[in-house]
Amino acid sequence: MINGKFLGGAEEVGSLAFLAEMNGIRLMFDYGLTPSKPPSYPPLPPPMDAVFVTHAHLDHSGMLPKISSSYDANIYMTEATMAVLPLLLNDTIKVATIEGFPIPYVKEEIENLMESIVPLKYGDRVELGEIEVIPHSAGHIPGSAMYEVHGERRILFTGDIQTVNTHLVWGAKPVKTEILAMESTYAGREHPPREEVEKNFKAKVEEVVDRGGKVIVPAFAVGRTQEIMLILEKMDLEIWIDGMGRFVNSIYLRYPMYLRSAKKLKRARNKMNVVKKRRDRKKALEGDVIITTGGMLEGGPVLHYINYLKNDPKSAILLTGYQVEGTNGRLLMDEGILDLYGIKEKIDAEISFFDFSAHAGHSELIEFAEKCDPEKIILMHGDNREALAKDLRKRDFEVLTPKNGEDFVI
Repeated sequence: MINGKFLGGAEEVGSLAFLAEMNGIRLMFDYGLTPSKPPSYPPLPPPMDAVFVTHAHLDHSGMLPKISSSYDANIYMTEATMAVLPLLLNDTIKVATIEGFPIPYVKEEIENLMESIVPLKYGDRVELGEIEVIPHSAGHIPGSAMYEVHGERRILFTGDIQTVNTHLVWGAKPVKTEILAMESTYAGREHPPREEVEKNFKAKVEEVVDRGGKVIVPAFAVGRTQEIMLILEKMDLEIWIDGMGRFVNSIYLRYPMYLRSAKKLKRARNKMNVVKKRRDRKKALEGDVIITTGGMLEGGPVLHYINYLKNDPKSAILLTGYQVEGTNGRLLMDEGILDLYGIKEKIDAEISFFDFSAHAGHSELIEFAEKCDPEKIILMHGDNREALAKDLRKRDFEVLTPKNGEDFVI
């Protein structure tokens, strides 16, 4: 018998935290926050024996410092996740301070967390009493992992998965299991073919540059910045990189085993210009393309560039990631308006969205589940789980959709 409970992230995308007790061992998978305004946090978990972190994105990792300051448990993650994590956690403190939100932890707690981490490679085996845990690539971002747990039952906890190959990482491969705990971010929604999205994206970049405009590409620092660099690398353009993404580039190149091609990422980085000082931003605005954080326009250098080009209809803002409800990016997509330093302004630059999601779409999730061949499926991390549950039940799977805080038995 396995006892399970989601402290967060069951019914929504954000604050993922899953507890599973089996063979007398209590395991926790992820402990994230929801980067809303203000951020929301899951409750503090009960004591656990070990924590397994799927990747560094804040909705999966953002509250980990509270665990290391409250409990003496090893926290497992891949080397690439461990290397990127402090950047994101320290930025969380910085954003909370600027925005006037409650600060969830202090720098000393991040330092304590780093001392509690046990780094893993894909295929390593972690033995905890009668349980064995094995990380596999989740195909989401470099270093992202799904965890295969062998105990009285076999469980696969996916975290966020992408099953198609991208320029940056290879897609996730199914793992045979008895119980599949699977994300459902894109339940009920499909992605357009990747090749088509890339072709249209590059055509739009070329069109904007040819008409004398500048292209701003807001991009998440971890994963998306690098993917966009690889897509644009062969185009004959002056491209600038600004924000946290430039630091993440260097980190990922130290861990080539988590990349589809470290050689290509290094070539892309070396071809592009990097904003190292504030005065470099003026030079960037004289180029063709600026890839910059933040991805949802909530802060970061992107606002500086948009503020400069907001009245230029020849220029364009090309959004490449999902814009969460209530964010500045969603406001721009829906209304063509942006909150720039406290003032809502109409943006005359062209606005386009390109679906470069690092999550599997509805059909891809079904195909992944079928190939894992589980007896039971637990759907999590999605606000439209029933759409996916319905299609999986048609295929004779037993599907559970537990609520946050609900104890359930597997």
